[in-house]
Amino acid sequence: MATEKITVLIVEDEPAIIELINFSLREAAWQVASVQSAAEAWEFLGRRAPQLILLDWMLPDQTGLRLLARIRADRNFQAIPVIMLTAKSMEEDKIAGLNHGADDYVTKPFSPRELLARARALLRRNNPDLAEAALTAGAVVLDPASNSVAIDGQRIDIGHAEFKLLKFLMAHPERVFSRSQLLDKVWGNHAVIEERTVDVHVLRLRKALKQAEGLIKTVRSVGYMLSEK
Repeated sequence: MATEKITVLIVEDEPAIIELINFSLREAAWQVASVQSAAEAWEFLGRRAPQLILLDWMLPDQTGLRLLARIRADRNFQAIPVIMLTAKSMEEDKIAGLNHGADDYVTKPFSPRELLARARALLRRNNPDLAEAALTAGAVVLDPASNSVAIDGQRIDIGHAEFKLLKFLMAHPERVFSRSQLLDKVWGNHAVIEERTVDVHVLRLRKALKQAEGLIKTVRSVGYMLSEK
């Protein structure tokens, strides 16, 4: 799927938020459409299926969760990735959104860069053609097609395990993963690797990244994440 053919549907009733999202996604050169109610969203879906939906939790005619449940119940739309936009920051609210079928969530007020990063990561996971696109974080560029990593244009030596770890973290920027999650997501739960071995791979990855090692953050008592902040 070519990037220019990607359509993102914004379901949001606040014009200022719609404008912010449009600004956030402008860099990706995606086609962006917006509607301000669940009814308008369903009408849009009847005409065209987008590649991504950004769905507000609170809409004037019904909750975003109800619309999400309807989307997930329809086989024509159930595979469309959905990011919930919510002012609710309580953990149980986020869990409710994920349990209803949301793929991710962004809490208002949100960073335009974070929203774009989340959207790109989600599209890569859901579109195989996008999965082979080069990933970028700061000066680091990872090319899945050639299994190579470059910093400021210079290729670096990196082990296979560290490459897989870096690829996963670059595909999910600004998200924290525990050691057990990384074991499952990167190596699969069938792999004979202990949680403490993840720490060893992180150390090796940081060493391989040299001056860019600061991209890999340790979140105390939780795990690791990739962040440019």
